[in-house]
Amino acid sequence: MLKGYIFDYGGTLDTGGQHWGKVIWHAYERQQMPVSEEAFRDAYVHAERTLGKNPIIQPDFTFYKTIETKIRIQLEFLKEQNYVSSVSSYLKPLTDSLYEATVKETAKSREVLLQLKQQYPMVLVSNFYGNIATVLKEFKLDGIFDTIIESAVVGVRKPDPQIFTLGVEALGMQPDEVVVVGDSMDKDIIPAGKAGCHTVWFKGEGWTNDPVDESPAGKVITDLTQILENNEEKY
Repeated sequence: MLKGYIFDYGGTLDTGGQHWGKVIWHAYERQQMPVSEEAFRDAYVHAERTLGKNPIIQPDFTFYKTIETKIRIQLEFLKEQNYVSSVSSYLKPLTDSLYEATVKETAKSREVLLQLKQQYPMVLVSNFYGNIATVLKEFKLDGIFDTIIESAVVGVRKPDPQIFTLGVEALGMQPDEVVVVGDSMDKDIIPAGKAGCHTVWFKGEGWTNDPVDESPAGKVITDLTQILENNEEKY
């Protein structure tokens, strides 16, 4: 019997199920950046690795400052590769565009979460930079989750199933009483299943266009509001 929820954050609650790489690439397209998607992918991976290896993002960084930092690292990489001649001319338009879209998506997610909260305890499990509490407060998502389990804090990262086990323990439940909702098949759905949880895959635009096997997911949704429909049904 369903008793509680575990939610992923990035790509699930802030982009409508889209991979962040695709979200940023579409922002590049809107700004008519003189960059191929292949070159952008290299810049995106470079920025993610840089942020993963170095404590650049601080606990008090807002999401705006976080995405601005990420975009700056990407643009600096692209400038070094001679794709762009200036970082400053693109940084603010890209950051503003991404922030505006994120404000809208998190507002939609907030309405769904507030309805679920009336019936179920919820935990957030996220691979993040140590500033998730600041970001949740920024988007008025603070106070919704009973516990926040952030990879940078607990020292365990997805796709390690242990991070979902920590979420189950925080709920004080058995794994088969918990549903995990996430956008990544590899980082959310498969490891959550290995941890013994039920799963809901929030299917959106992925990092690649390759078809994804949906069979590991107990349920597939394409809009977060669908989580409210028949949420008592068996997963």
